[in-house]
Amino acid sequence: MKRSEKELFVEEFTDRIRAAPVFYLTDFSGLDVKSMTRLRDRLHEAGAEYTVVKNRLVIRVLEDIGAEFPDISEYLKGPTGVVIAESDVVSPARALTEFAKDNGDRPVFKIGVMKEALVEEEKFLRLAKLPPREQLLAELAGALEAPMSLFAMALESKVQETAGLLDALREKKSEEA
Repeated sequence: MKRSEKELFVEEFTDRIRAAPVFYLTDFSGLDVKSMTRLRDRLHEAGAEYTVVKNRLVIRVLEDIGAEFPDISEYLKGPTGVVIAESDVVSPARALTEFAKDNGDRPVFKIGVMKEALVEEEKFLRLAKLPPREQLLAELAGALEAPMSLFAMALESKVQETAGLLDALREKKSEEA
């Protein structure tokens, strides 16, 4: 890669890292080209991008960004692939763990960065086990809807009770008259 190409790559990569809600570093050693292609396809379907990057360039990108991100230089050893999520933080984590499970635990998760916080392996695995966003939203809607339904039913029963009392009162008055 020529110097001008590296500078352009660093600039574009910096913009993508800044815009991403999360990025994960992996060690892709042990994966052949065919497996890497399948991994990229799965991550693309999950709304993420997988890029193989030289560790020096990642360090340079993070230096360009500055204090926004924690120091992850200790994780930049050996071959490094970067998973950059476009919007959803859960789907790429799930896709990566499922792929690793099917491919001899490759690629190996190194570390992740979400906003300004480190995402260590335990947190990463918990993220990967979360249900999809749509399911979480449906569960939230159900949780919000249930109390409202109960409240509406309680109001309806009070209205029916009041109507029953008024009917009884009307009948009593008509009998008295």
